Amino acid sequence: MKRVRLFVSYDGTNYCGWQIQSNGITIEEELNKAVSDLCREEIAVIGASRTDSGVHALGNVAVFDTNSRIPGEKFCFALNQRLPDDIRIQKSDEVSADWHPRYQDTIKTYEYCFLNRRIPDPTRRLYTYFMYYPMDVEKMQQAADYLVGEHDFKSFCTPRTQVASTVREIYDCSIIKEGDIICMRVRGNGFLYNMVRIIAGTLARVATGLYTPEHVKEILEARDRNVAGPKAPPQGLTLIEIEYPQDKKIYFSY
Repeated sequence: MKRVRLFVSYDGTNYCGWQIQSNGITIEEELNKAVSDLCREEIAVIGASRTDSGVHALGNVAVFDTNSRIPGEKFCFALNQRLPDDIRIQKSDEVSADWHPRYQDTIKTYEYCFLNRRIPDPTRRLYTYFMYYPMDVEKMQQAADYLVGEHDFKSFCTPRTQVASTVREIYDCSIIKEGDIICMRVRGNGFLYNMVRIIAGTLARVATGLYTPEHVKEILEARDRNVAGPKAPPQGLTLIEIEYPQDKKIYFSY
């Protein structure tokens, strides 16, 4: 028996998120079918991040246990022949039997992209959130700076979130504008349920003048979801990468 790790990228448009559900096809379900078919045994993958319906990923991570004699690094090529075109394994390798993608320290990077122009662009509708009103990037960055550091992010998570603590540390939150695309890239040691989308929705209100940048500090201190902005829609969100800093040998960057 060996444990194989997969670095998974996917376009989440046609899926009901990562985790298996009864109401539609998921990324986890497609991976389970492909791996089980390849190895000729019943296999269930374990994912690092359970992305929501419509959310994309460049660098999610998953593991599975198998008796297969296929070398760890060869699984990516074999699985890509069995997976749909909107799911691809970027890399695979063998890890120790006790290596788990969720039960260790990680650094996650997410990106949320807005399309800021007068008329929507249908070719980018699946990967951006269209905003008609002009967005002030400088004010967005001023507001984003208040989020950097260790804080209680209770105001920025869905109320039903069940976790021991809502304290997280954000290492960087940068606003990048290229043409009519404005991207928020946030990097931290962990994120609460819907946290990035709520941050994006809140910063969008700052960018359009509904909130001042300083109001984000007040939202943080309130520890109340009702005072933060709306949750931005899923299609603008992409999980860029997951780093495991305690073991440099398994770091994979895009």
